[in-house]
This record gives sequence, structure tokens and C-alpha cells, in this order.
Amino acid sequence: MSAMQPLGSLAPGQSSGRTKPQLAPAQKAAIIVRFLLKEGADVPLDRLSEASQSTLTAAMGDMRYIDRETLANVLAEFAREIEAMGLVFPSGLAEALQTLEGRISPVTAARLRKEAGVRQIGDPWERIRALEPDKLLPLLKQESTEVAAVLLSKLPVPKAAELLGRLPGPDARKISYAVSLTGHVTPEAVDRIGLSLAAQFEYEAPRAFDDDPVERLGAILNIASADTREELLSGLAEDDAEFSERLQKAIFTFVHIPARVGPVDVPKITREVDPAQLRTALAFALSGTDEGLKASAEYILGNISKRMAETMREDISESGRVKPKDGEAAMNAVVAGISALQTAGELTLVVADDGEEED
Repeated sequence: MSAMQPLGSLAPGQSSGRTKPQLAPAQKAAIIVRFLLKEGADVPLDRLSEASQSTLTAAMGDMRYIDRETLANVLAEFAREIEAMGLVFPSGLAEALQTLEGRISPVTAARLRKEAGVRQIGDPWERIRALEPDKLLPLLKQESTEVAAVLLSKLPVPKAAELLGRLPGPDARKISYAVSLTGHVTPEAVDRIGLSLAAQFEYEAPRAFDDDPVERLGAILNIASADTREELLSGLAEDDAEFSERLQKAIFTFVHIPARVGPVDVPKITREVDPAQLRTALAFALSGTDEGLKASAEYILGNISKRMAETMREDISESGRVKPKDGEAAMNAVVAGISALQTAGELTLVVADDGEEED
């Protein structure tokens, strides 16, 4: 067929003095794709296999032009096939998992993704670039120098510079030299590396708890009895000193009020906590021998209105002795009230510096 010869096909039952060559499936696909692109449609050809993309490109490159009749016939055949489709399934396991997201268990979905080695969605490097440096640093340390060099090259410059500065000198120099050798790395290799790295984060097993263990245990110990709290902290300090230290910083009890609650926020406590519970807590704290509890009670009384403080002191003096069980329950109610204010965003607890110790 000459370069200028129209490539077409006849409709069924039609005759002509010359026979037009029949179109191969690849040629029909090329016609449809060319028509869609001409009309401005976004055709996701990158989702085809590499072999299909090559065949389509070759077919499109061999063709010159077709007549209107052939175009109409190919489009009509394509439309009939589309109309005849009753149901279209996802293309591949990746899309199937995306379709079933939220309908199968997270554990099953994570296992299938890991076994199949598919990306959950989109470019794996987008997922990697969004990670914090603290998560990326272990990757640089555990992966080979060549992989680390590719990873560093794909990150935003500020983040790459930060990570390089956090590596030991010899490791940083090796990776830096390896970056100079990445000029001939193929896009396919970079994609495979990105997929492998992203899989380590994308397919993490789902966590049963949203909160950090320190936060969960700290919340429990906040309202536990003082004896239970001290005994547990003492034992943890022997078993895991680092965890114990973090836990002590997370604990907030009645004795921590002066250090953690700002003076302007103290009146909010009197509105949140039941007045009888607050009086009981203050009475118990002032009547005991614990100077920390006394300081907290005086701090509260010293940062509310003078009239309210005087009324409370009178009520406390007439209340008599408070049982330890009732006193601790009342102090826990005050702590719970402060936590409720914090959760509601009405109060912000002061965070002590790492070098400071809370009373």
C-alpha cells in the first residue's frame, strides 16, 4: 500500500470495484485512540502493558489517513462493543484492592498488596517524599549505598540535605559519591526501587491502637491511686528506664497543676468540676502532709476570685476530715475535668522542657 493510499474497510454487504484491506485489531485501536486524542480526551495509555503500548504506537506510526466511511465503521463497532458490556472489572490486583478498600479486612488487604508487590495508588515516590525525615533515615542506613543514592536523589533538596547531615560521616560520603553515579540509572529501575521502598510503609500492619503506649498508660495512671502509680513507676524504672522516663513526663496528676496549668486557666476548672468534688479535693490536699498537694490547692485558691476563694476556705474549715479514698477520688475528678477542658481546646497544658523536672 502506498503512503497516500487510504486505509479503509467496507461496511457489511457493500461492494466496490476494488477491495479495501481489512483492519487489524491494532489498527482499529489506533484509529480510536487517534480520534479520542483529537477530540481532547484524556486516554490513560500508560495503564496498558508495555507490549500493548509498543504495538499501538507501531500501528499508529504505519498508518497515514483513513476515509470517513472507515472511521464511522470503526467507531460504530467500538460503540457496539461498549454498549454490549454488562460489567467492567478492575484492571489488575492493584485496582481490585482499591475497589474493595474498606470492604475487606485491612490485614487481608495489606497481605495481598505485599505478596503481589503492587503500589496502593499512584507514584510510589510521592508517598516516599511525603514521609518525615525520622522515617526516611532508617531507610538510608539499612539499604545499599546505590539504593540510598537513588532515594536521596528523588527527595526534595532541603529534606535530602537534612538526612545527609544526620548520617555518620563515612556513610554520608559513600552515598554522596554514589549519587554521582546515578546518571545512567533507568526510569524502570528507579520505579522498582520506589515501589520496593514504599511497600515498607504502605503495607504496614494496621495498628490496633491510635494512641502511643505512653499516652495510653499515662492516662490510666493519671487516675490510679498514688500508691499504685508510684509502685508501677518504680518497677518500670528498673525494667525500662527510657520508657519510664517518657511515662513520667506524660503523667498529669493533681500535684502537677501549678507547673502545667496557667493561672488564667484556673477559673475554668471551677466551672468544669463539680463544686462539691472540688471542695473535697482541696480539703484533702490542705489537710495532709504532702507539700506538693498543698501547693496545688493553694495555687487553685490563689488564682480564682477572692470572694470564691474565701467561701471555699470557710467550707473547707467546716467540712471536717476527708477520708483518703474520697480525697483521691475528688482529686482525680479535678484532673479529669482539666483533661476534658484540654480535649475541648479550652485549656492548654504547659509542657515542661526536657531539661526540667516537674514537681
